Amino acid sequence: MIEFLHGTLVAKEAVNAVIDVHGIGYHVHIPLSTFEKLPAEGEEVRLRTHLHVREDAMQLYGFATETERALFRRLQGISGIGARMALNILSGVAPDALRERVIKGDVAALTRIPGIGKKTAERIVVELRDSFARESTTEALKTGDESAMAREEALMALQALGYARNVAEKAVTAVQSSGEAAAGNASQLIKSALRELNSR
Repeated sequence: MIEFLHGTLVAKEAVNAVIDVHGIGYHVHIPLSTFEKLPAEGEEVRLRTHLHVREDAMQLYGFATETERALFRRLQGISGIGARMALNILSGVAPDALRERVIKGDVAALTRIPGIGKKTAERIVVELRDSFARESTTEALKTGDESAMAREEALMALQALGYARNVAEKAVTAVQSSGEAAAGNASQLIKSALRELNSR
């Protein structure tokens, strides 16, 4: 397994790059998000990589950040999504925006990514929503963001009560926007969100 490449950027295009590592030129497929972070040709570059092995070829994929590579690998784990489509998804939406769309169950937004149909978008949401939501909660706990922690706690509670994630999101957002619940108070946020849902 090739973990990363560190060398001189010989050439770059929107979908690939060539990196010279001690006299060996590596052709690397990249998403648009990585292309935008590349230095000028002739400068030093370091990319995290993923080696994709098929019966007829070995292809190397490169990423500017670990977040991009991790998402690429997780997308490939979904039925019907191969390396090319995973790369296309990362070229069509930033990692943070992808996570947000998946957590909200925003299938329509995902289908706006070129090459992604409704069924594929739905599979992405089904496969990744819960894990992305858990990770968001963990990140909030690590950063100590009380408002984000309260929001995630409220969303999880509403989902446990049977509300869909996107429905709960709208109610919690409405309550937070109105200032009805104190920032960081999960219990108050849940009660206010339930009133918001019951008033519809």
